[in-house]
Amino acid sequence: MVDQDRGVDETPHTVVASVEEVVRGQLAKALGGRRGMLEAAVPTAVFTVGFLVSHELKLSVVVAVACAVVLLAVRIGQRSTTQFVINSLFGIGIGAFFAWRAARGGGDANDQALAYFLPGILYNLGYSVVMVFTILIRWPIVGFMVGSVTGDPTAWHEDRGTVRLCSRLTWLLVLPCVVRVAVQGPVYLAGRNDWWDRDSAVAVLGVAKLAMGWPLQIAALAAMVWLLSRNQTPVTEEQSG
Repeated sequence: MVDQDRGVDETPHTVVASVEEVVRGQLAKALGGRRGMLEAAVPTAVFTVGFLVSHELKLSVVVAVACAVVLLAVRIGQRSTTQFVINSLFGIGIGAFFAWRAARGGGDANDQALAYFLPGILYNLGYSVVMVFTILIRWPIVGFMVGSVTGDPTAWHEDRGTVRLCSRLTWLLVLPCVVRVAVQGPVYLAGRNDWWDRDSAVAVLGVAKLAMGWPLQIAALAAMVWLLSRNQTPVTEEQSG
């Protein structure tokens, strides 16, 4: 028999998410999961391999774009986001534009290939500088992922544990970019300045671009998932505003 003198607690229980859960969700959203990563990687890989094998800029662009269009059509048919396919097309377009400019300036196939790799190196360099800067000033970029969910973009910074966790995650996020610049930058400069045989430099850059693309990114994300699984940092009321 229920004791009617005892009040029933009708206060709703709030499910408090952890910082780790928030970051995992935001990373999955930003990268599109396995499918999004695949859609971003395949057209770029097709263009890179095609260009290195054929040394034909137009042919490589046509094949890569055709591959991306197929992926795009599937997305449109399913009425789902086309963001990751479009990102891939944009990257191919920038690289092809640099290669086209090199050809227009009288450059041979190797000059065009080196020019194609330059935007990626510059992008990774810029990305690395910005990300490392946010860590050094103790406003790691991953922290803003937490802020975008909690509703207050800066409240997370008041918690030292959260700042420390977000700094570690930002280091893992930027590490692939740092490695790419450290490896590909010297190879590009060696080929561009004839310190090394251009054929060899182009071949190394092609292999490096493929090996240090999504495989390296996935390895970094796996490390982030491992780090996130070790802790349960609650998103406190102070953090959520």
